[in-house]
Amino acid sequence: MDQHIQQAISIFESAVAAVQPRQFMRACLTEDTVLGETLPVSGRIYVLGAGKAAASMAKEAEDILGDRITQGFVVTHQPTPFHLKKITSIIAGHPVPDLNSLIATTTMLEVAGGIHPDDVVIFLLSGGASSLLADVPDGASMEEVQQLFNSLLKSGANIKEMNAVRKHLSAIKGGQLAQKLSPAKVYTIILSDVPGDDPAVIGSGPTIPDPSTFADAWAVLEKYQISSGLKEYVKQGMEGLLPETPKVLPNSLFTIAASNYTALKAANEKASEMGFHTIILPELIVGEASQAGARLAQLAIDYKGPFPACILAGGETTVQVKGSGRGGRNQELTLAAGIQLKDAPHITFLSAGTDGIDGPTDAAGAIVSADIMQHAPEDPFSYLENNDAWHFFESAGSLIRTGHTHTNVMDIMIILLQKPVNSY
Repeated sequence: MDQHIQQAISIFESAVAAVQPRQFMRACLTEDTVLGETLPVSGRIYVLGAGKAAASMAKEAEDILGDRITQGFVVTHQPTPFHLKKITSIIAGHPVPDLNSLIATTTMLEVAGGIHPDDVVIFLLSGGASSLLADVPDGASMEEVQQLFNSLLKSGANIKEMNAVRKHLSAIKGGQLAQKLSPAKVYTIILSDVPGDDPAVIGSGPTIPDPSTFADAWAVLEKYQISSGLKEYVKQGMEGLLPETPKVLPNSLFTIAASNYTALKAANEKASEMGFHTIILPELIVGEASQAGARLAQLAIDYKGPFPACILAGGETTVQVKGSGRGGRNQELTLAAGIQLKDAPHITFLSAGTDGIDGPTDAAGAIVSADIMQHAPEDPFSYLENNDAWHFFESAGSLIRTGHTHTNVMDIMIILLQKPVNSY
């Protein structure tokens, strides 16, 4: 394997390692405290959670609290390599909910119904919870909910827009779980996977006050021309016929325990150790993936030194799916960058999801260089137009496959630059 490809992958692995729950949970939870507040000597402690990192966060909570945990329940998206002793876990559908998502929601609400006012609830939240905890509005069907999730995912809507809709089709999202747990104290430990680290957006915030409204949800459906029978439900809410999500939750405290920037700092340290001059771009990379890839590639081409250099960026782009191919936002972004970089042999470009998942594929993302592009399939534009980056990079042998990482803080982009041969 090319040295620069190995270096880029090693930097990415360091970023992912830094946002594993074992690295951040003990800053939020000890045997006697949670989020800096003393745990009660009497009263029961419940651990609940939802998201791609929920099970691994729960494992750390068990290691810290042990038998102090009365009961626990978490929902995640993949089997884990460890066993939970006090906390029950279930695997549900992502990015589209399934029957287990409904079971998880029902179970979560049943546990909530048995919690007393002097009990404490520790809620472990990470990205993915929006589909892992799902329910069906009265008069609707699971198929309608699944179709709407699919439509949102393909529309190009950003995560804030998607979750404004999801929260208003649910009885548990948008702070409604904390509302049902009240007056018990709820402490939420959050692993952020959204731009800006807005706690109300992460996993649709089941325990976080929700500033969005039914009108916001309607505006998203209209903006992206999403037709669904569930629009009538949203319209009823907009007309005041359904209760709004809670805007204040006095018994709910939260902290952002780790985020994309946590991963970027670790990547920066690793790249510096390797001898690179490092730059972390201050702005998150958002918007259409192919456009973002082209912009980042041009930034790399225009870079004047010092060398060797490592440009780091984080964020989460979107893809408006128009073709029939296979891929994900990181693969699409990397393919667009690769098209720009085919004549720049001094640049190596990687983009991958910290959760190890990029769209409905087996890859976390992809890596590209001029050499890879020269040995890749012809006509990369046709692959890009067909949203088929997976097949392009599978043929090129440059997909990044990490497997599920049990964490999730959006995506990391790594650009390695050597001094150009014709540079003086």
